[in-house]
Amino acid sequence: MIRKVSTTSCLSATAFRSFTKWSFKSSQFHGESLDSSVSPLLIPGVHVFHCPDVVGIVAKLSDCIAAKGGNILGDDVFVPENKNVFYSRSEFIFDPVKWPRRQMDEDFQTIAQKFSALSSVVRVPSLDPKYKIALLLSKQDHCLVEMLHKWQDGKLPVDITCVISNHERAPNTHIMRFLQRHGISYHYLPTTDQKKIEEEIFELVKDTDFLVLARYMQLLSGNFLKGYGKDVINIHHGLLPSFKGRNPVKQAFDAGVKLIGATTHFVTEELDSGPIIEQMVERVSHRDNLRSFVQKSEDLEKKCLMKAIKSYCELRVLPYGTQKTVVF
Repeated sequence: MIRKVSTTSCLSATAFRSFTKWSFKSSQFHGESLDSSVSPLLIPGVHVFHCPDVVGIVAKLSDCIAAKGGNILGDDVFVPENKNVFYSRSEFIFDPVKWPRRQMDEDFQTIAQKFSALSSVVRVPSLDPKYKIALLLSKQDHCLVEMLHKWQDGKLPVDITCVISNHERAPNTHIMRFLQRHGISYHYLPTTDQKKIEEEIFELVKDTDFLVLARYMQLLSGNFLKGYGKDVINIHHGLLPSFKGRNPVKQAFDAGVKLIGATTHFVTEELDSGPIIEQMVERVSHRDNLRSFVQKSEDLEKKCLMKAIKSYCELRVLPYGTQKTVVF
């Protein structure tokens, strides 16, 4: 059951941590609803809340914001049928002078304790630091190029700390010149000893907020995932479940499929089985040759990965059980 709440009062909350151990530390917003130009005194915030379902949650959250002079601009609530669980995501504006950032955290934490919240996160993009991320890739670089360009244009609300690859790239290539120009380090780690490589990767990424596998064709072990303890997001070349093994795009082409797809999901110990964040599809036909087929597939992968990361940074992705997600 989905509850849609439209209100002129207020809402917010503290918010949210962990699928396995999901962490959220930054956000950006869609549309004009969170445009701080509404008032020079008001700035936007976003809140997600996940707790057992009881009467009065929305009212309590709304009262919290209203009491501080804030106002809700948009609110989504989801209560699954026959499950005693509540999810919400709210966009609001507030005056940081009347409601200091630290006090906001304390107020939402009080509500989280009252309702035994499983997670409660609030983000204020203009005050809070951006996510720190690292990108991992192998030979194909179309997803990396897309992310770098979106980041350069200010459309990706993250700080890219480094790029890691098991393929070496010449220093005079477009990618390497771009990274050097923007002060982003590139680390070539050939895959000879997995344990040693993962130790090196961990040292490079231990201070990041999440990782993005932008077509990284190596497995990350369960030990690495547990040691890192934060989210790892992967783009998969197809709808899951899909063609397995080497060159899946050619497998699909040879099979004469009429739809191709891409899937962005969280990485777990089981290969390509983590909770799905985003999926996209496109039609193909007998008129496509292998080149156009591959081009369409790569375009889907870029779009699917970017949308998933944007949703994640905007706190739109919440855990639903152990294998699913709620994406507001």
